[in-house]
Amino acid sequence: MSSSSDSFLKLAMRNMVAKGGTSLKHFFLTTIGLLAVLLTLAILFH
Repeated sequence: MSSSSDSFLKLAMRNMVAKGGTSLKHFFLTTIGLLAVLLTLAILFH
């Protein structure tokens, strides 16, 4: 899980750098969405 998350973060960072500051908003929204899903799963399977 952590290794795929790391590779995803690296890919997202690379895309962010390539596209510029406009995708910062999208990057943060995606991160918040992923965290929300992880939190939901953690609560459900706790």
